[in-house]
Amino acid sequence: MINRELTGNLLRLADKYPVISVTGPRQSGKTTLVGSVFPHYHYISFENPDLKNRALNDPGSFFLPENRKMILDEVQHIPQLLSYLQVITDRNKINGQFIITGSQSLLLSEKVSQSLAGRTAVLKLLPFGLQELTSMDDLKKRTFEDWIFHGFYPRMYDQQIDPIDFFAFYFETYIQRDVRQIQNVKDLSQFTNFVRLCAGRIGQLLDYSSLAKDSGVSVNTAKGWISLLEASFIIYLLHPYYHNFSKRMIKSPKLYFTDTGLASFLLNIQSSEQLQSHYLRGNLFENLVIIDMVKRSFNNAQPANLWFYRDSNKNEIDIIYEGKALTFIEIKSARTFRTEREKDIKFMDQLAKEQMSRKIVLYGGDESFKYSGLEVISWKNLNSVLNF
Repeated sequence: MINRELTGNLLRLADKYPVISVTGPRQSGKTTLVGSVFPHYHYISFENPDLKNRALNDPGSFFLPENRKMILDEVQHIPQLLSYLQVITDRNKINGQFIITGSQSLLLSEKVSQSLAGRTAVLKLLPFGLQELTSMDDLKKRTFEDWIFHGFYPRMYDQQIDPIDFFAFYFETYIQRDVRQIQNVKDLSQFTNFVRLCAGRIGQLLDYSSLAKDSGVSVNTAKGWISLLEASFIIYLLHPYYHNFSKRMIKSPKLYFTDTGLASFLLNIQSSEQLQSHYLRGNLFENLVIIDMVKRSFNNAQPANLWFYRDSNKNEIDIIYEGKALTFIEIKSARTFRTEREKDIKFMDQLAKEQMSRKIVLYGGDESFKYSGLEVISWKNLNSVLNF
């Protein structure tokens, strides 16, 4: 089993809170993780209709004995139970008594905030990060195009499933189950086309009007579907930086996918070799980098704190990271470092002035070095960018 970076924080917070909530997309490894970390807990999956009905019909006896420690898997199917957890945890005061998981952040987070505010730590588990997988010797030599094409879902690596097969079934299951459960989408083929159009806009500003027009739906429908995709961890919206800067800045978020393998499937990319000349190669590399940073933040039980900057004068920075210090990052997929975008870094240096602490160019080459006040970092050393 590949060790998950979230493990340490999962154990640490289970000593502090009576309920631990672990959310993330389907098949990101939530059940495997909590089962391995808490092997002696009583395990309940609410995918099982019999258990779901029993819990609904007789919740009082379902939790007996009340001091029992439990893993409640896919709890979004029966959010009413969270009120009972509130009563039990307030009475027992046992930290780490309940571990709950869910694959729909919107449904689960609303119920958690209503019933378990102050009683739970909320953690997010996305598919494998680069650092988790490159700990395996047979994967270390992969190019970033290989990683983009294969994506990071655990089952693919555990069962050695071809990415095209895996994502075809994964996406069909998502459409048939999660989409219908969260929203009443009547035309699933139209929704499928909408998601494919989103994949074609990776790394671009989210323009609801354009997306609605191209997919043949209203703007309000497009907004609702984007919220659905975000709530079910299919896409990730990177928002513009707005702290302290007085320039006229762009307000729209940029659109990325939480897994580049799924994005590649939706773009009908058939191999990693095809990515060498694909028109979205640079955007997909940017997606790979940004989502890996998001994963590292989540694994450290921290908010992502990632932003981008763009103003009306077309000055742009790919990532601003707010950690212990402000960090500006340019992302370039070229395997050779070039200085043509250095003007953007210099612009940001002037804009932030005394706030500036780190200037980074993260690129597709193998070597990391310093150049004219910049840290030029290889994608292979991505884990050195964020400071925790």
